[in-house]
Amino acid sequence: MRKWLVDRRKNRGMTQMDIAAKAGISRAYYTQLETGQRDPSIKVAIRLAEILDLEWTWFYEKHMTSRSEQSAYL
Repeated sequence: MRKWLVDRRKNRGMTQMDIAAKAGISRAYYTQLETGQRDPSIKVAIRLAEILDLEWTWFYEKHMTSRSEQSAYL
């Protein structure tokens, strides 16, 4: 689970559908990204990073699975 991603989206008052539409991906795919079932392509990670104002590399950093580490970046 990428709780940091869920928190980031919710803190901006956006739904999964909002993010998916802005990123040009399906809501189902975005849900899989939030749950950690899939990793985004670099292209999608960059688009999501722009929408959510975060570093695109967070999707690939293993330390981002720790809640205490994630909250330091939010």
